[in-house]
Amino acid sequence: MAENQPKKTTRKRRSQQLSGAQIIFAAILAIGLILAINFSTRLASSRPLRAYYEGVEEEIEQLQQEQATLIAERDFVQSEAYVEQWARAEGKMARPGEQLVIPIAPPGSVQATPIPIIPIEPSLPQEEEENWTLWWKLFFDSDPPF
Repeated sequence: MAENQPKKTTRKRRSQQLSGAQIIFAAILAIGLILAINFSTRLASSRPLRAYYEGVEEEIEQLQQEQATLIAERDFVQSEAYVEQWARAEGKMARPGEQLVIPIAPPGSVQATPIPIIPIEPSLPQEEEENWTLWWKLFFDSDPPF
């Protein structure tokens, strides 16, 4: 019987020990888990950067449109058509042979808007109350008894 007992303990020891394949599998599983966590954190950190990048792209597009509008306006201002338009509208100029006419309203047709007069009442100087009477009125909602 003594021979049977040592064999049982060795079998138990072997079943409790990890094999080389189990150790390799655990190491691969741990490395895979670390890589998955690292990948998910990179994805999570790239979301705000992506939103910022899209915002910057929209701003660039808007500024390019504004630039195109300003270039078109600059080209128009430098043309002869703009000079003639300004001379007739704001410069009050006419070409040779033309007569400049500026319409004026008849004297009785324009009415000025009346300015309301607000009467200002002169304020009478009030007597300054003492501090204790102000506190009395604050706490008791009535005038002091004396």
